[in-house]
Amino acid sequence: MSDSPAARPHHRPVVRTDAFFEEMTGSDPAQVREAGELAATMLVRGVRREGDEVLIDRVVRLAETEGLEVLADIWSGSPSDSLAGTLWRLYLLTTWVKGNPRRVAEEFRAGRGTAQAAGVVAGVADPPGPEQVLVMVDEVLHGIVRGDFVDVLHRTAAFAHVVATGRAHLGHASHDETVRMLQLAEQLEAASRLESRGALV
Repeated sequence: MSDSPAARPHHRPVVRTDAFFEEMTGSDPAQVREAGELAATMLVRGVRREGDEVLIDRVVRLAETEGLEVLADIWSGSPSDSLAGTLWRLYLLTTWVKGNPRRVAEEFRAGRGTAQAAGVVAGVADPPGPEQVLVMVDEVLHGIVRGDFVDVLHRTAAFAHVVATGRAHLGHASHDETVRMLQLAEQLEAASRLESRGALV
């Protein structure tokens, strides 16, 4: 099985308490899609209270508490140029990084020499090891709630671009895995441009 973020990894069922999407799955697909779009809007555009650490923690741990399959059910069918589709790609990428920090760090190191500008934008601490890429992922997930969402998307797009470049350089990923990572980078960058114009919905 590929560990590329574009491949749907299989996870054991997650025991969920007070789940964010408790009533959303198993319903009519159109209703699930509509509810997923509403949830995406609430997560990114919702009213924020200073110090709302409970909400921030839920967003950061969403893929863990809900299970990636649940997020896939509600968001993976959404277009890449939508808010719901963009969140799906963010959680897919960050979940993959959390599961493969050593490989990700290796690919990032291999790619940043060629994609230097993108490496700077990605903002991974130097030297980029497993701990550093995990810190970057945590910052991205926090940024969904309390950061500039344009910056979140621009940063993750740059990160994915560097990783794709590193994959091509190292040659240990398949061509399809490298292409999918590059496509993910392009989709996130396109979403950041839409968000900067207030057109990501």
